[in-house]
Amino acid sequence: MTAQTLELPGGPQADEPESLSEELRTVGMVWEREGIRFFRTRARILSSFIQPILFLFVLGYGMSSLVGTTAGFDFKKFLFPGIVAMTVMSTALSSAISIVWDREFGFLREMLVAPVSRTSLVMGKTLGGASIATVQGTIMLVLAPLIGVHLTPLLVVEVIGLEMLMAVSLTAFGVFVASHIQRMEGFSVVMQLLLFPMLFLSGALFPLSGLPGWLTVLTRVNPLTYAVAPLRHLVFAAQHMPPAAAAKFSSTITLFGHALSDAACIGITCGFAVLFVALAVGGFGKPD
Repeated sequence: MTAQTLELPGGPQADEPESLSEELRTVGMVWEREGIRFFRTRARILSSFIQPILFLFVLGYGMSSLVGTTAGFDFKKFLFPGIVAMTVMSTALSSAISIVWDREFGFLREMLVAPVSRTSLVMGKTLGGASIATVQGTIMLVLAPLIGVHLTPLLVVEVIGLEMLMAVSLTAFGVFVASHIQRMEGFSVVMQLLLFPMLFLSGALFPLSGLPGWLTVLTRVNPLTYAVAPLRHLVFAAQHMPPAAAAKFSSTITLFGHALSDAACIGITCGFAVLFVALAVGGFGKPD
């Protein structure tokens, strides 16, 4: 299914939006189209794995020699959940490039004038990108045995659930950003400006305890922070970490002097997801 063959429900001559079933059909078609476009670009699939793997093994082994090992727990194991989150984030944000591509070739205009709601289009784009990002993050779990991280079937299911929530939030954010960008070059620049600050200020690559006040504030306004923390807690809980290692590699998030539970972090992530979806729907203004 390509930009040239996709026909949205209702036809170009319809006067009013179609029924709920047709809206759901639109979501499904856009969702499917996103998946087909991704899996046809082999270079994109390959590149989405190279950077996380380099971070895990190069940075992980390099920093392990400096940080040292505490009660059998080293920096590579601390880094692993952050690398999974990094994979989900990079894939989720980059998936929104299809919007800019569609705008340049005029297909986005056709979608916007079709008799379907913008919410259906945004949800299809978001769910399509989020599904791909979740699959990418889950594939990274196969690296766990190579660095001594123990995974159980239940843990994998829980991790996938968190990946999905994180992916929906970040994909919707990417859709919102892409809806205001006219050119492919501009999207690449903006994504690079967003990707690394969000990554480094999320706690994915280092503990957030003991940071200067101004840097702590930046980490707390980063939506990725509240997704990384429960993901790391889940993985750590299955490793039977000694108290000394838990204290050294702490991943607890404090807000206004109170330590946030995993449920609170997940709730905040859900809030960001709803906010970003709403912003993305609003970003789909009148056709160009």
